[in-house]
Amino acid sequence: MPRPERLNADEIQSSLGEIDGWSLADGREAIQKTFTFKNFIQAFGFMSQSALIAEKIDHHPEWFNVYKTVDVTLATHDVDGLTMLDFKLAKAMDKFSQS
Repeated sequence: MPRPERLNADEIQSSLGEIDGWSLADGREAIQKTFTFKNFIQAFGFMSQSALIAEKIDHHPEWFNVYKTVDVTLATHDVDGLTMLDFKLAKAMDKFSQS
């Protein structure tokens, strides 16, 4: 699989405009969002759906789960920054959080 290309600042800002509730992380080139669900089962279901797409596209999130809350940070470690993979996964996670 070819190495993804790091996005420039304009591409990052444009891509951020296409996803709701995500923001740039402090201190590094990454995006982050906190998802809150009704209960642990819904949070775990979200994580399971997200894990399947992450494995399929070979791009894995950094996340932290406590009960009904999932904190997600996305970055592409291979390029030490953001790529379209991060925004593709963010869009999928947003979709999964609605189901």
